Amino acid sequence: MPHVPLAVSDKFKGKSEQGLYGDVMMELDWSVGEILRTLRELNLEEHTLVILTSDNGPWANYGNHAGSAAGLREAKATTFDGGNRVPCVMYWKGVIEPATSCNQLAANIDLFPTVAGLSGAPLPERTIDRVSLVPLIKGETGAHPRTSFVYYFHVNDLEAVTDGTFKLVFPHRYVTYGAYVPGNDGMPGKLTNLEIKKAELYDLRRDPGERYNVLSHYPEEVAKLMRIADEMRAELGDDLTRVKGVARREPGLTENYP
Repeated sequence: MPHVPLAVSDKFKGKSEQGLYGDVMMELDWSVGEILRTLRELNLEEHTLVILTSDNGPWANYGNHAGSAAGLREAKATTFDGGNRVPCVMYWKGVIEPATSCNQLAANIDLFPTVAGLSGAPLPERTIDRVSLVPLIKGETGAHPRTSFVYYFHVNDLEAVTDGTFKLVFPHRYVTYGAYVPGNDGMPGKLTNLEIKKAELYDLRRDPGERYNVLSHYPEEVAKLMRIADEMRAELGDDLTRVKGVARREPGLTENYP
């Protein structure tokens, strides 16, 4: 709903005093409230996990029709955290402890096995990249189901890898939102490309905005993350380093595809 082109019902138009984007946020908030109210009325609140999250960061060159990356680097369509790191709010009465937060590494792709596990549905026979977040949801002490995450983009470019603490970024070209003033009222601002020519390491604990390359300070962390990346390249391939990958499957095609 907050994706351009924005639209809002007459009930919320002009209500936020923050422009159309603010109106959309208010209506989205109201909509979630209606879902929660209905769950309570139907006595389903204790049997329902509610997840509110986003698929990517803001399309920042749309200015007042976009959200904010809150100081994270870049935005949508990049593998910097401004393009990937998003809020995730979960509610499950009687299961999730109220007013708690979790800083463990997790990804949207983990929601599928999580919901499947809670509902008792079987997972596919083919290998899928996923971990169940149920231990985190239930607040199990020491739970740490996902130990790393690899940032693939475009066709099959491995652009970065993280263990949740450090992030190793590999040479690649990317779109930047900082070169031009963003647009307004539904019109985008101009974009341009930049290039990382040598690998960079960021300490996400102290530098969540990925501003300071500390690659020379932490050789052991670089080696650890490089091993994870090399294992994934060997399995899934990587177009940036021209590695094919033993488990990479060709896309499915119909028989009469030209």
